[in-house]
Amino acid sequence: MNASTSELAASQQATVTDDSRERLQRLSATAQRLLERARANGATQAEVTCNEDSGLAVNVRMGEVETVEATRDRGIGITVYFGQRKGSASTADLRDASLEATVAQACAIAKHTEEDPAAGLADAALMAATQREFDTWHPAAFNAERAIDIALAAEAAGRDVDARIGNSDGASMNANASLSVYANSHGFLGAERGTSYSIGCALIAGSGDAMQRDHWYSVALAEGDLESPEAIGRKAARRTLDRLDPRGLPTCEVPVLFSAEMARSLVGSYINAVSGGALYRKASFLLDSVGTQVFPEWFGIDETPFLPRGFRSASFDSEGVATRESALVRGGIVQRYVLGSYSARKLGLATTANAGGVHNLVVKANAGDLASMLRGMGRGLLVTELMGQGVNAITGDYSRGAAGFWVENGQIAYPVDGITIAGNLKAMFAGIEAVGSEFDPRSHIRTGPILIGRMTLAGAG
Repeated sequence: MNASTSELAASQQATVTDDSRERLQRLSATAQRLLERARANGATQAEVTCNEDSGLAVNVRMGEVETVEATRDRGIGITVYFGQRKGSASTADLRDASLEATVAQACAIAKHTEEDPAAGLADAALMAATQREFDTWHPAAFNAERAIDIALAAEAAGRDVDARIGNSDGASMNANASLSVYANSHGFLGAERGTSYSIGCALIAGSGDAMQRDHWYSVALAEGDLESPEAIGRKAARRTLDRLDPRGLPTCEVPVLFSAEMARSLVGSYINAVSGGALYRKASFLLDSVGTQVFPEWFGIDETPFLPRGFRSASFDSEGVATRESALVRGGIVQRYVLGSYSARKLGLATTANAGGVHNLVVKANAGDLASMLRGMGRGLLVTELMGQGVNAITGDYSRGAAGFWVENGQIAYPVDGITIAGNLKAMFAGIEAVGSEFDPRSHIRTGPILIGRMTLAGAG
């Protein structure tokens, strides 16, 4: 934070009363009671999730407050198994009568479902034996006035950059805190807590048909790790101004460099393709890909669930299975799939502790910063925005609207929009020529810009 924002925080922030551990204890006690009631109702296995979430969200536009929303939610869910028959029910009411009715409803549902050979808890031997925290809990006292001041400061700083920024799509400030407990009839009980904060700003420059919009945001688990609102507003302004007077491009085949923000989506498409649900439904272009070369020989992706302040750090997955550091891709070769216990059983494999999704991913870099990658590319397209959902998970065909910048002689020449980039993900993965070292820290997927040697660019000509 800069000095002005720090002074604002010091003057407006109240002392935080942190009762999170006591609340986790109460949620844990509730989970244990539900498991006992499930056993009393004849369930052979059971699992319970208990969550408490609170948040504050503020949106402003053109110097005026648009919305202020405070939330406080609680959810209790129970899943029971009678052999391999499964039933689930949920409630937000902690009164004994409601909890009893929720267990009874789950049991009734289970008794009327078909047996599923893959149903059941993860194996007891795989439960996490030790649990630790990863510096993800940083509560701060936010009231509406303070959050509004932060959002207004971001928007004002951006609007003040240049007279061509005549409009705003708004600025926001969000603060959230979450407590969760997972317990099952193996005797496992795990508790987690986390906070998150974000500031965002979107601005509009130009007029009429020549208007352009862009944004910037910062997100962190600790408020002190956020960029200052003034810096966010100014960066949103610079990005918006850079997009003015875009040109179209003729249809051609050129190198395409995905900015770090956009490169995350490529990694996400790969993870979706090697995830259990897509595999056992045979709805993936990467069926039977373990042990095969999908990426260049230097390429790698590692899962690192124990990063301090990682967005997806955890000792256990959503089934209680102990997480572990491991490679998803090494030497360009697929090392394993992304599985929970259900999808693993459907495939005749073992869970990879990914029930609930992947944890922190780190993509191996073989190049320097963005400027050096542009110089190395020489001529091509830098993609800074993607539109649409044009990815066919079964065939790998890829076609998405895009905007960004045309690059000539290793330098950004001018902005472009109204184009489509197309290819096939198998060929795109194999055609990755470089991954940059400057990763975007605002995600659990840590990747730098990704350069693909050749893609089809469909433009105006």
